[in-house]
Amino acid sequence: MARSSRQSKILELISTFEICTQDELVEKLRESDFDITQATISRDIKELGLIKINSSETGKSKYAVSETASQSSNKFLYILKESVISIKNVKNFVVLKVLKGMAQALCSIIDNFNIENCLGSTYGDDTILVIFENDKDAIYCVHKLDGIIYS
Repeated sequence: MARSSRQSKILELISTFEICTQDELVEKLRESDFDITQATISRDIKELGLIKINSSETGKSKYAVSETASQSSNKFLYILKESVISIKNVKNFVVLKVLKGMAQALCSIIDNFNIENCLGSTYGDDTILVIFENDKDAIYCVHKLDGIIYS
């Protein structure tokens, strides 16, 4: 499978599970039918700019997305550009159709953009819904994401 698919899956896994070690990450990826080596995981972690933070639940260190990495990383932008099918606003909502199975990882990336007046977001398997205070903010978001994705 392609590197972008694997890295998207890594983002999804670390946002779903408390993954504390590279071995745990390798195991989860293999459960998802990725044939992966430890060396590849090390490169992916570095390229994605993942950091270790303390878990509020267990107190152990776990992998997480660095906010500064997610805002500036070309890898995140590449994954976003390759995975979004369409973006539309409906009143104060923005609806993104994405490749099947990619919504969770992309929702995390979009959340880390810290878009002004965004009240929150949610996702399904291939759809992301971003909620704003008003129509104007939703339209602004669509233009901002269009500029990022289609540039």
